[in-house]
Amino acid sequence: MVLISGTNTELIRVKPIVHGTKGEPLHLPVEIDFGVTGVQFQGTWYQTSPRLTHLVTFDNNRSIPNLLLKDTLVLSLPNISLSFKRLDESAEGDYQLSINIFFPGQNKSVTVTKTISITVNVPLSTPIIEKSSEAPLVEDNDNVTLTCTVEDGSKAKYQWLKNGQPVRPSERHLFLQNNSTLLIHPVKKEDMGRYSCVVKNPISLSHSRAMDLSVFYGPYNLEVNSNQGQKIGEVFTVDPGELVFFDCLADSNPPNTCVWISRTNNSTEVLMTGPRFEVPSHKLAQPTKFLCRAFNNVTQKQDETHFTLVVAASRGNGREKHVQGESAVSPLVIITITSMLIIMCMFRIFTLFWRSYYHLLWLFSYRPNPDQKGLHRSGHEDATEDFGIYEFVTIPGKMESAQASSRSLARLDSVRDLHTTIYDVIRHVPETPTLSLLK
Repeated sequence: MVLISGTNTELIRVKPIVHGTKGEPLHLPVEIDFGVTGVQFQGTWYQTSPRLTHLVTFDNNRSIPNLLLKDTLVLSLPNISLSFKRLDESAEGDYQLSINIFFPGQNKSVTVTKTISITVNVPLSTPIIEKSSEAPLVEDNDNVTLTCTVEDGSKAKYQWLKNGQPVRPSERHLFLQNNSTLLIHPVKKEDMGRYSCVVKNPISLSHSRAMDLSVFYGPYNLEVNSNQGQKIGEVFTVDPGELVFFDCLADSNPPNTCVWISRTNNSTEVLMTGPRFEVPSHKLAQPTKFLCRAFNNVTQKQDETHFTLVVAASRGNGREKHVQGESAVSPLVIITITSMLIIMCMFRIFTLFWRSYYHLLWLFSYRPNPDQKGLHRSGHEDATEDFGIYEFVTIPGKMESAQASSRSLARLDSVRDLHTTIYDVIRHVPETPTLSLLK
């Protein structure tokens, strides 16, 4: 007969650790890799810790349990798996399965031993975070302790999260009491965030509600910005007459109190309080130095920054842009009135031109009636009938009278001399408004 002692994974397999829930049943499965019909075996289940206790003895055909435990244990044959009807804290510990297997055809015997650990767990309730103090936390001055607690559960393991990411141990971050407590000393700006804790055991996992941790800090990174001015180092350059806005900004909790100060060679003047500062550049006769001082009322810390404001050289009157800014409506009114006058003048000129064109068109299109060629004109009829195209023709007779004197023409009403030219007659017709416009 050949005797082989120890673990033989080719014949029997078990789980090394099994987690159970208090008050619930638990099954310890055993997988066998030998034919139970062609062999003979016998074995025993023991609890080896926290104390040595015999549980059950078995062979191919039957099992003999511990009489004290027969109502809580069940052995399954032929695969020799062990089950607990209902777990309690006493079931927690290490267990051992020892079995001897005899192979008649091979005339050999094998002894196999397996060890299993059982844990009895209680489901975890939702954890709660408590803070050591509700007083405001000031950077570099205060400490804070965060504690994660659960009312129900066992074997809880704790993990701290900040903004969903694990908190790592450091010189300022200490974990106490199985990681259930987080100590931060001293607090800093980067400790601000939402803190939560996660608790878990082999059978359950639970998250706490997040808690906000606020820290008063600053001021940091103080600077002055302006949308109008052009910054070159510590100098702002602005155009003449421009109203410039400056903003004093710093990283701080709570927000800073800002004070604006002007400095000259011999004096310092507090100008105003507030984050925004307005400077009418037309009032600056020369480059001026300004200072912004930021103060945190809680941390009792302050910071300051300074800059020089320079007005660029003006192409004309230094107040020109400022005056334009103060009367921005006047140019619009002037342009509107001028445009209306131009339109009215153009309309008047167009009207006069149209009337002139109309009379010229009428003048050059008129032709005298041949039937009235010899009709006498006294000069007192409607003058408009005399307009037209005339030829200098002389009526046959004495040529001497062709150059009649102005005195004889003045007595045209009594003279019936047919030797008078038609041109002289028309020249003495009384002028009308239409004739004066065409001159």
